[in-house]
Amino acid sequence: MKVLIADPIAAEGIEAIRAHAEVDVALGLSPDELIGRIGDYDALVVRSETKVTRQVIEAGSKLQVIGRAGVGVDNIDVDAATRRGIVVVNAPAGNIVSAAEHTIALMLALARNIPQANAVLRSGEWRRHDFLGIEVRGKTLGIIGLGNVGSEVARRAKGLEMRIIAHDPFVSLDHARTLGVELVSLDELLRESDFITVHTPLTGKTKGLIGAKELAKVKPTVRLINCSRGGIIDEKALFEAIEAGRVAGAAIDVFAEEPARENILFKSDRIVVTPHLAASTAEAQTSVALDVVEQVVAVLRGEPARYAVNLPLMLPETLAVVGPFLGVAVHIGRLLTQLAEGQVSTIAIKYEGELANHDSAALKAAVLGGLLEAVCEERVNLVNANIIAKSRGLKVTEQKDPVCENYGNLITVEVTTSAGATTVAGTVMRGETHIVRVDSYWIDVVPSEGYFLFSDHRDRPGLIGTVGMILGNADINISSMQVSRLEPRGQALMVLGLDEPIGEDERRKLLAIPDVYTVKLVKL
Repeated sequence: MKVLIADPIAAEGIEAIRAHAEVDVALGLSPDELIGRIGDYDALVVRSETKVTRQVIEAGSKLQVIGRAGVGVDNIDVDAATRRGIVVVNAPAGNIVSAAEHTIALMLALARNIPQANAVLRSGEWRRHDFLGIEVRGKTLGIIGLGNVGSEVARRAKGLEMRIIAHDPFVSLDHARTLGVELVSLDELLRESDFITVHTPLTGKTKGLIGAKELAKVKPTVRLINCSRGGIIDEKALFEAIEAGRVAGAAIDVFAEEPARENILFKSDRIVVTPHLAASTAEAQTSVALDVVEQVVAVLRGEPARYAVNLPLMLPETLAVVGPFLGVAVHIGRLLTQLAEGQVSTIAIKYEGELANHDSAALKAAVLGGLLEAVCEERVNLVNANIIAKSRGLKVTEQKDPVCENYGNLITVEVTTSAGATTVAGTVMRGETHIVRVDSYWIDVVPSEGYFLFSDHRDRPGLIGTVGMILGNADINISSMQVSRLEPRGQALMVLGLDEPIGEDERRKLLAIPDVYTVKLVKL
């Protein structure tokens, strides 16, 4: 077996893989050079510098596995790898402690003005009174995202005698209680925190999560920390809030564009910046290198990997039945994430029809992947689905029934939260995903590009026309409509396909219509 290491990894990792395969280390390859060489190798190991594009993957005729020494796989075309049957593995656990410690270090640096005082003293000035700090003891730390790193930050902050609150809808109350953390809404976290730290992945839902609107809600003494992903905090809005005195300071390790040699945040003396150092400890680099090469060797031996990013291949007979429903499972999870409210505690999955006669592990992983993709640091897959659910204190149950009354096959998922239960069911018809049930309502919605507006209301004359008029006046085009009611003039659900998203103004107008109870915009 031949392995190509295209980015720098710890020497311990290189030596570990050399015991099992022939290894070439070639750093700084251009895209064309990598494409020209990759055809000779069974495995490729990278960090974040090398871009493993579709062209690279297609040129890798012998590739069996791609290893990412770290967490994110943004630089790897995972879909292209999956189509080629290439396993993608990463090392999400190796730098958790390192990232958590860097977060605490930046928080303390902010509290005591350490970088600024260091710079001034080195310039020959002794200005003690210019750098009056604050204690972190007794202060409130708000953690956005209570996954692996967020949980480790909470444990360390507890030792500093801080009050800890967190916002993460996909963490159980029991798990938070074990950490000594109080779960709150995002608005409450913004209002109450003295320090705010972000630990969520960068997704369409979290991009710009903290912008001008959110920064208008915080205390003027608040300090923000981001060791997660650039783009989650709006850099321009943060700079302007600090310059205007609405935010006391910030410490930023990650940026919207990297490498960040120029950035608006560099212009403020009240912002501490570091060049993406959260995972940069000797221990973390060794740990992620050993983690990833161990998995690369396992895949080359035909063994399962602990942190496979994409689903392993299924038996042909299972794939024929289960394969078409993987997309259904993902869409059900995504819809539940956007419809359910409150803290999730249990997830109940039911398979009906022929699906019940096959291994459901891949479907379960797909459901959890759809549910957690916007809040989880690593991608959920067949290997780690149970581990991730358990780490968040989520109880997942499965039920199988070979008889399905309404369809050939049906997947139904019920999420129970502190606010109640939300149910979504889906199936495959004519080769495409159909969402056929939401709670007690039977519908038929095909996930597509654009947006969907879900509205609970009372069935009465004129209501649908009023909704259409509000959207028409806002120049929002309706592409499809589904209405399901429990009884005439009773409770009903309307699902509108929209070409454009509604704004907050339109949402308020829709909610102001008599007998409209909820309005939720969903993107599938």
